Amino acid sequence: MLAMTVIILFAVTFVVQAFRVPTESMENTLLVGDYLLADKLHFGDAGRVGWLLPYRNIQRGEIIVFHYPVDGSQYFVKRVIGVPGDRIHLLNGEVYVNGAPLQENYATYKTGTADSYRDDFPAQLWTNLASVTWRARLSQYVSHGELVVPAGNYFVLGDNRERSSDSRYWGFVPRANVIGRPLVVYLSMPGEQAPPSRGSDDKLFHSGNMFAHLLQSARWKRTFILVR
Repeated sequence: MLAMTVIILFAVTFVVQAFRVPTESMENTLLVGDYLLADKLHFGDAGRVGWLLPYRNIQRGEIIVFHYPVDGSQYFVKRVIGVPGDRIHLLNGEVYVNGAPLQENYATYKTGTADSYRDDFPAQLWTNLASVTWRARLSQYVSHGELVVPAGNYFVLGDNRERSSDSRYWGFVPRANVIGRPLVVYLSMPGEQAPPSRGSDDKLFHSGNMFAHLLQSARWKRTFILVR
């Protein structure tokens, strides 16, 4: 029993962490109310036991969970579009990396509404949009009309390109902010019915009422879907 307890504590502390998707920014890959288990082992920060763990580099196209650079108490989930050294620009909503269009079968465009800042990034270096919190720093990373990702940072976008607060608006994700990558949806509930998040320490079955609510409302077809 003691050995099992130690294993579980180790797994929860260093290997996996539970999160709930609160917004539509990653639809249709992830839905509001999806509960995720994230792998912290491969490229999250394990602190003093990091030398024991098989870390690897974050790759373009992977989904990551990270501390929001503007407010470290919040967790965001986005897809990595640019790794250090990449040159990025968007033209009419299409993403180009190092001069070539990126093949993105995961990206969705639901409204069809054009936005010159969002869709032709970073063509408009000077903008008064309140949502663009890094406008004073943006120009220092732009060369020949392309955004250059600096060392130790990543450029991320939401799959729901027209409804995502991402690197276009607040900048890069530092490597130190990355917690891990989502592995699997272990539960999914409609957004309006999902129980309130309790941060990184979600306790799924915290009462009999919660269990009954889960049985009635869960989107069981999404259970154990691998996140890609």
